[in-house]
Amino acid sequence: MRIQRTEVYAAGGAAAGAASPARPVRPRAAGRARATTASVPTVRDLRERSGRGPRALVFAPGDLVVVSGLPGSGKSTLIARACAGRGVDSQDARERWERRMPAALPYAVYRPLVRLAHYAGLRRRLRSGEAVVVHDCGTQAWVRRWLAREATRRGRALHLLLLDVTPGDARQGQRDRGRGVSGYAFGRHRRAVGRLVRDAERGALPAGCASAVLLDRPAAAALRQITFAA
Repeated sequence: MRIQRTEVYAAGGAAAGAASPARPVRPRAAGRARATTASVPTVRDLRERSGRGPRALVFAPGDLVVVSGLPGSGKSTLIARACAGRGVDSQDARERWERRMPAALPYAVYRPLVRLAHYAGLRRRLRSGEAVVVHDCGTQAWVRRWLAREATRRGRALHLLLLDVTPGDARQGQRDRGRGVSGYAFGRHRRAVGRLVRDAERGALPAGCASAVLLDRPAAAALRQITFAA
């Protein structure tokens, strides 16, 4: 496991079959960081750079990317801004169902239908063989296992983007969007995401995950594009 914390790095393409020697990204590359399939899992820590992280992350065609973080940490905002139609976000399914339901009906009543619609949509996207960026709340380890199996089946890689924000900032993000979670649910998310971040910091990634990128709020805000290119 390689943990890279001091520079923005580039890894060799999938065709090489192995990671190339790490090298700083040239300034003229518009802050682009290469993050493609590698034989040795890699953790890239882009936190505490005052927003001077890469403006794009480039993965190999057909790779899968999971974006995890606390509710209110900015996962949906990042996916909507950077993924150019490749995102599968549970928030989109929720909003579609909200438009169809009476305003007075609590979300808890139809939450199972929203989840079913979300995972059915994700299954359809995976069956297409295209690269996909998936919203992950952090508590659903079975989803990451599912995606790892799918990446292996198609001979590609699974990557993890971890949004590491404080609970206070996440709560503020929930207030800004006008939608929050209960204290009990937020506690579950805190434990799950905290465990993912701590494991990544010591170089332990979820099974089947080829790489992880740690992002704080400024690094996530600087990231404008997630693309898939040979």
